[in-house]
Amino acid sequence: MSDIFKELADAVMTQNINGTVEKTKEALANGTPALDIIQKGLSEGMKIVGEKFETGELFLPQIMMSAKAMNSAMEILQPELAKGDGSESAGICISFVQEGDIHDIGNRLVSTMLGANGFTVKTLGVDISNETVVDEVKKADADKVLLVGSALMTTSMLGQKDLMILINEEGVRAKAKCMFGGAPVSQAWIDEIGADGTAENAAEAVNVAKKIMNVETSKVKA
Repeated sequence: MSDIFKELADAVMTQNINGTVEKTKEALANGTPALDIIQKGLSEGMKIVGEKFETGELFLPQIMMSAKAMNSAMEILQPELAKGDGSESAGICISFVQEGDIHDIGNRLVSTMLGANGFTVKTLGVDISNETVVDEVKKADADKVLLVGSALMTTSMLGQKDLMILINEEGVRAKAKCMFGGAPVSQAWIDEIGADGTAENAAEAVNVAKKIMNVETSKVKA
């Protein structure tokens, strides 16, 4: 990890909001791509924060402050990420964070990247119930809808399995294409619950989403 990426990660881990903003501006001024700032710096810090929360080394107030630090950086970076080309929509995407989870950094990044690459994105927010997600699928005016759900914690990840069950029970599985992400999510988990895909980062998520929705894949815009 280069010095600037380590400094970004450290600023997030130590809940240093001003430091996170300063290092983000410094990285941009030095020509570092916005996506690299997020994936190699900020997200690495947030990943460690999530791991420490899982093991009881950090608590919710600290998580919230780290998230606030990263959100402050995202406000600076989003204009760079959201430079789309105005092309025809690649499809409708419903983005949400699983019920019981308030960690939306990765979900917001993926949503922004999908929007920049042709998807029409509806963001539901955090702590969203499976029933709400299914209702949104039913209301969507499209033959198929991409669900993009995330969970940082293992406990909230289990809700993804329940969502797949509910989607099948409500008869909307053919309409709902399901892509899940988050630190504990693996391809093995996706296979187990019968979802359609996952990705390790936001750029990969765009290509996976396009494949799931049968959209021609080209260079990902960042």
